[in-house]
Amino acid sequence: MPDFERGRVRANNLTFEYLTMGDGPLALCMHGFPDSPYSYRYMLPALAEAGYRAVAPFNRGFAPTELPDDRHHVHTSMMVNDQIALHEALGGDQDAVLIAHDWGAVAAWGAAGKAPDRWRRCIIINIPPFAIFGENIVKYDQIKRSFYFWYFQMQRVCEQVISADNFAFIDNIWADWSPGYDAAEDLPKVKDCIREPAHFQAALGYYWGQFDPTRFGSPDWAAEQAAAWGMDITQPTLYLHGTDDGCHGMTQEQVDRVPQHCGPGSQSELIHGVGHFLMVQRPSEINKRVLGFLDR
Repeated sequence: MPDFERGRVRANNLTFEYLTMGDGPLALCMHGFPDSPYSYRYMLPALAEAGYRAVAPFNRGFAPTELPDDRHHVHTSMMVNDQIALHEALGGDQDAVLIAHDWGAVAAWGAAGKAPDRWRRCIIINIPPFAIFGENIVKYDQIKRSFYFWYFQMQRVCEQVISADNFAFIDNIWADWSPGYDAAEDLPKVKDCIREPAHFQAALGYYWGQFDPTRFGSPDWAAEQAAAWGMDITQPTLYLHGTDDGCHGMTQEQVDRVPQHCGPGSQSELIHGVGHFLMVQRPSEINKRVLGFLDR
């Protein structure tokens, strides 16, 4: 595990801690759940070598980032505002690039759409635009993959079950989402971010804020989500997705359609034999794709 420089910044009324390496234009790298910024441990040095100031924050509520006042409801609009505010607080300019995965990817669609002048290019990984996400979320295969959306709503039992046996539930999620990958180096870092109950509740708050069963799928819910992250974006964007992603499934046809929601020069690729956590599963291959696209 590289020994990254650590930093702290105030953005969107919250103190974020982050890993960083390099100097130059900002490359903001956002993670998801259950994850940590250490999933960018291979990409940060590569970005630094390519002339970027690579920064990977610990997401809102993930230790050691400050706990938000409301740790039971983290809405997509708040995630979007976090990314825009982090760009500002970290001194980003129009040459900054946005790299995002999982919940970070959800927010990136919104941050790139709402603040297009802040990002030169985007790399978005494993979560498609809202229009395609919406197609999938009602399909049987995706409902099975997304069982945790609904299980996490059972707040009286899920916290104890997920945290039992040193968060064995999280071990199983990683095994299902990136089959065959040995996550022994990743999982301790992930668990450190959510080990304290208050931080764990904040991480679950992303799901409590989005998938309340009384509202999910309603016209009001759809309009609210579309307003937060449903707009097409104008930046050249590289979208990557793995064929073995156990979190969110995508067909080749859907992956091919992603650039229709992005700016001119956008590309997308369905990568064979890789799962959800592709930045650590095949780091050299993913870094090559990312840096090649950013260098255009």
